[in-house]
Amino acid sequence: CLFPASWHFSISPVGCPRILNTNLRQIIVISVLAAAVSLLYFSVVIIRNKYGRLTRDKKFQRYLARVTDIEATDTNNPSVNYGIVVDCGSSGSRVFVYCWPRHNGNPRDLLDIRQMRDKNRKPVVMKIKPGISEFATSPEKVSDYISPLLNFAAEHVPRAKHKETPLYILCTAGMRILPESQQKAILEDLLTDIPVHFDFLFSDSHAEVISGKQEGVYAWIGINFVLGRFEHIEDDDEAVVEVNIPGSESSEAIVRKRTAGILDMGGVSTQIAYEVPKTEEVAKNLLAEFNLGCDVHQTEHVYRVYVATFLGFGGNAARQRYEDRIFANTIQKNRLLGKQTGLTPDMPYLDPCLPLDIKDEIQQNGQTIYLRGTGDFDLCRETIQPFMNKTNETQTSLNGVYQPPIHFQNSEFYGFSEFYYCTEDVLRMGGDYNAAKFTKAAKDYCATKWSILRERFDRGLYASHADLHRLKYQCFKSAWMFEVFHRGFSFPVNYKSFKTALQVYDKEVQWTLGAILYRTRFLPLRNLQLQCLMAAVACACLGHCC
Repeated sequence: CLFPASWHFSISPVGCPRILNTNLRQIIVISVLAAAVSLLYFSVVIIRNKYGRLTRDKKFQRYLARVTDIEATDTNNPSVNYGIVVDCGSSGSRVFVYCWPRHNGNPRDLLDIRQMRDKNRKPVVMKIKPGISEFATSPEKVSDYISPLLNFAAEHVPRAKHKETPLYILCTAGMRILPESQQKAILEDLLTDIPVHFDFLFSDSHAEVISGKQEGVYAWIGINFVLGRFEHIEDDDEAVVEVNIPGSESSEAIVRKRTAGILDMGGVSTQIAYEVPKTEEVAKNLLAEFNLGCDVHQTEHVYRVYVATFLGFGGNAARQRYEDRIFANTIQKNRLLGKQTGLTPDMPYLDPCLPLDIKDEIQQNGQTIYLRGTGDFDLCRETIQPFMNKTNETQTSLNGVYQPPIHFQNSEFYGFSEFYYCTEDVLRMGGDYNAAKFTKAAKDYCATKWSILRERFDRGLYASHADLHRLKYQCFKSAWMFEVFHRGFSFPVNYKSFKTALQVYDKEVQWTLGAILYRTRFLPLRNLQLQCLMAAVACACLGHCC
């Protein structure tokens, strides 16, 4: 209607388009209109695709920033700093060398700490055996024991950087069980001898026996640092939470990235750690409140983390407790009822937590109980439920320990160690956890004859580090992991945000990373203060007012 009347056309009554008889001007206008509409359509499509690609590219670049730090560390760069952490565990000690570039000067940002890599691009890590606790009765030998680790680190850290490189020797489970006098003797030997032979920054507070709570906090820090959860919000689609900062004068909540919780099941203990809001009351022995920022007056990086460790709830310790119960109950029932169950291979105790038809033994005090697996996953779960030691009280977990509410609709958890081995080594379903699929796979595995499982093992169908011990107790550990996760920690069976992992962004994350992050958090502020001091001195020398 916007064009002159002479340009209009219509459909004739007999259905024949009069456009065939239109003049040239009408055809040109129609063509221009069609081209304009097509151009507009394709512009919208291109812009939308470009925006989506840019969003994906930003995420991909963030991913690459974390997985491509595999280049050899430039030891000739004077702006690179170094730090050393020795993890003295129960079975051995490992040294980790970390490095980071000069801080960017923004007090809101953390140090960009990464694991140092040698000229072959391999992480600078070394392990020795046995555990340091083996020297409980000969503490004077501890320095000689740990020297190979420190020599290894000294060879990789540039000589000119030794005096400013902090060294931390942190002891865990093996040392915790020793009497305090033996712990003190071992630490004193380290503090006395190491400064004589090495120039690292090593003070009295740099060698200690850390608690299970500290270890849990360090692990939580390490995981969330690698995931980038301490960084500033960049995209609208990132998961966020509103947090009331503890100790902050402002009552207004801040919005920051949602942190991930962790679950870690070892051979002896199981641990859980996750951030809790300021409004949630938690006993001090289960709560860690700390500031990761370099300035105590900046509260952006203040976190409240619930940490609980459960001894005896690791995979191997749980199996041992289970076998102890079988042995005691079987002996008692045989005595009271005059039975011979389990006393001979021909009359074995039927264990639902072992694969079908496998034979096993429990030996205690010179007596043997013979077992034969029935591979009943559901019955196994039912049998081990009392070992959770749950109470009827609300908001409790394993052993009746208080557990703050978890906002399942806006949360994310990672499971490490046995959580990963149990889902991946045999069942080959590590990663995103699905309770229904896991249950089905575990049932099928348990109900499979041992001879078939052995055949599959011999054909190399399981993970390369899965051994016969893993195959034998996979059924039990599957049931134990399921019960601890769903019944012990009360995660719903339809929870979709749980991932089992060995690595995060292609890197194995150790609690030592969290330890170096936490213990070096004030270094940026010290550097800034030093720079300000030098600038003030320079201004004074030049007679200027800064």
